[in-house]
Amino acid sequence: MKALVVYESMFGNTRRVAESIAIGMSEYADVTVLNINRVNPDKLVDLDLLVVGAPTHAHTISTSASRKEAERQSTQPARRLRLERDASGMGVREWIESIPAATGLCAAFDTRADVLKLLSGAASTTIDKRLRRKGLRAVMDPESFLVSIQGELNPDESTHAQEWGATVARAAEMPTFT
Repeated sequence: MKALVVYESMFGNTRRVAESIAIGMSEYADVTVLNINRVNPDKLVDLDLLVVGAPTHAHTISTSASRKEAERQSTQPARRLRLERDASGMGVREWIESIPAATGLCAAFDTRADVLKLLSGAASTTIDKRLRRKGLRAVMDPESFLVSIQGELNPDESTHAQEWGATVARAAEMPTFT
């Protein structure tokens, strides 16, 4: 099975989760991990599974305004936030809009604050809906990975991501989806 894990990342947490998901998937799939700004949407046709993730901004996926605000926050020394190299560019919202209609399998994930989901929202829910509108079929419910109020990935989330990645890849192999 050929899989692609695509992510948007501002401060590195979503990238780290994407990399851990790929480790979990690697026993079951030939998997590549890429920032969305490095993926040509026309090259998605030969994939069996597309996994897409993003940080949660204001209860959903980022907008150009919320990405600019994240960039502004990274300039505040007290915040100790470091902007990722590929953070400037399009977000998952624009990237999904740019991909052609597809048939195949997908899964969605996000990083969000470690508070009640009702308070933080979850970008993965919106990602899942938009991928389904493109014609993809989800193999799993959307998943969230938690970030502390200080902006650091919670300690057990890398293991959680590896386990989720393995579960996603196994689900994609099930006859229900082939």
